[in-house]
Amino acid sequence: MSLNPKLDRLDFRILAQLQRNGRMSNVDLADAVGLSPSPCLARVKRLEKAGFIIGYRAQLALAKLGSTLTVFTQVTLKDHRIRDFTKFEQRAANVSEIVECHLVSGGYDYLVKFITRDVSHYQAVIEEILEGDFGIEKYFSFIVIKSPVIKCHDPIETLFEEQMQ
Repeated sequence: MSLNPKLDRLDFRILAQLQRNGRMSNVDLADAVGLSPSPCLARVKRLEKAGFIIGYRAQLALAKLGSTLTVFTQVTLKDHRIRDFTKFEQRAANVSEIVECHLVSGGYDYLVKFITRDVSHYQAVIEEILEGDFGIEKYFSFIVIKSPVIKCHDPIETLFEEQMQ
C-alpha cells in the first residue's frame, strides 16, 4: 500500500467531517459522507496510516477553567543563519506557554502565540526566554482583548473544492 494514497472526494469529505467532530461514530460519519460503515472505517484507517489524520483531541473552554491571557509576539532574531532559526525553534518548542510559532515573511522573523495566566506571567515567561539565549534581537507584544472568531478546523471544502466534487 502506498504511504501517500491519492485522495478522492469521499476521503476529503471524511477529513472535513472528522476535523469538525473527531468523536463522531463511524456510523454517523459513514452516513454523513454517503458510505456504508465498513468501507468508511477502512478509509479512516487508511487515512490515519498514511498520516493525513495525525490525532484526535478535545477542545477545551479555557475561560471555564479560569482567567487566561493570549499574547501574540513578533520576534526578530539577532542573526539569520540556519542554525539560528533552528536554535530558536527548538527552544520555543520547550516553552509550554508557547502554543503556536510561525516563521513569517515581512518585517520580523516569527509570530508567536502565548497563553499565560496574566500579564505578569507573560512578563516572567518572556524574561526567561530572553535570559535563555534564544537569539532574540527584539520583540513586540500584542495582548488580545477579544477573539470574536476562532475556528478549530481548516476550510477543506474551499481549499480543495475541486477534489471534493
